[in-house]
Amino acid sequence: MNFEFFIVKRLINANKDKSSISSPIIKIAITAIAIGVIMMLVSFATGLGLQEKIRDKIAAFNGHIVITNYDNNSSEVTLEPVSINQDFYPDFESVSGITHVQGTATKTGVIRTAEDFEGVIVKGVGRDYDWHYFQEFLVEGRLPDFSSNLNDEVLVSQYLANRLGLAVGDRAPTYFLREGKDRPLVRGFKIVGIYNSGFQDFDELYLIADLRHIQKLNDWEDDQVGNFEVFIDDFDKLDEKWNEVYLNTGSFLDAQNISQKYYNIFEWLSLFDFNIALIIGIMILVAGINMITALLVLILERTQMIGIFKALGTQDWSIRKIFLYNAGYLIFLGLLWGNIIGLGILFIQKYLKLIPLDPETYYVSEVPISIQWDYILAVNLGTLVLCMIMLLIPSMIISKISPVKSIKFE
Repeated sequence: MNFEFFIVKRLINANKDKSSISSPIIKIAITAIAIGVIMMLVSFATGLGLQEKIRDKIAAFNGHIVITNYDNNSSEVTLEPVSINQDFYPDFESVSGITHVQGTATKTGVIRTAEDFEGVIVKGVGRDYDWHYFQEFLVEGRLPDFSSNLNDEVLVSQYLANRLGLAVGDRAPTYFLREGKDRPLVRGFKIVGIYNSGFQDFDELYLIADLRHIQKLNDWEDDQVGNFEVFIDDFDKLDEKWNEVYLNTGSFLDAQNISQKYYNIFEWLSLFDFNIALIIGIMILVAGINMITALLVLILERTQMIGIFKALGTQDWSIRKIFLYNAGYLIFLGLLWGNIIGLGILFIQKYLKLIPLDPETYYVSEVPISIQWDYILAVNLGTLVLCMIMLLIPSMIISKISPVKSIKFE
């Protein structure tokens, strides 16, 4: 067995003695590392989870990239139609990483009931629409079926349903103004499902209906839509893919990604990166300081042993390795307990959703959790490596210890 490892094994067994001077200091150091790891794991999981959840909700209503006619002037309502006879539709083969392209259109309307009324944006979707996100948002009823003939089925938000006293199966008379006409057109939509995305900025506006209603209301042709929503497979490449999409669409079409369209929200989300980095830096610093203290106490407690080793001809670096290995073992214990407790908390929140959030402030109803094993591995390796590096300098005190004085040390 390696000499240093043999001595470290003996020291570890000796440190378990509760009467040892270093015992409480060691426990504090292990606890500090465990708490630091818990805080870092929670910071990563909640910060990344919130970013992913919010951007997924924005993408559910807009796609990752929106292709529109320049005449629409970035309005939430599509004003001028675009033909679906495009090279990029229905498959955007000229750009890699595009998972789906769908045609939609929007039009303002007013839902009127016997007691109240509410302005809405009716979003028309067709057979090509990806219901993946709204399947997750669905809280009552079912999703509309627009795969066959034109029908009056709609999906309404829980927010609007509560404000207007609507339920699944009710009719939602919706009025639309027509340019140059005195009287509005009315559509008696039938509510077949209620959704709740938790993103109130969208929930208070959007009603999902058949695209063909918008086409008829706007006197568009069957091959005309308001815009195209493009979905990508890697959000981290959003800017890159947006640029490629822009270059591969006609000169009369504009392309905008959601980070541009909702600049303020994504700027707010970017602050979480700084907060996560700050928490990690503070936690590693605190853990490192505690480990330095524990190492110095261990050296102080074993001063006579150091002197004897030196008198027997042991090199300073060999003795330093003994204490560094011992400290590494303590760091490992802290990491072990930190991961057990931290991941336990994260999995409980992920599946039981015990901690709620105010959706008006955070756009989500509970603390979202994103467990990414590469980040967890980085936290553990980073903590271990940085703490060990921080311990190199205080371990140099061993070289200053005199064998004669240390053997006499009491």
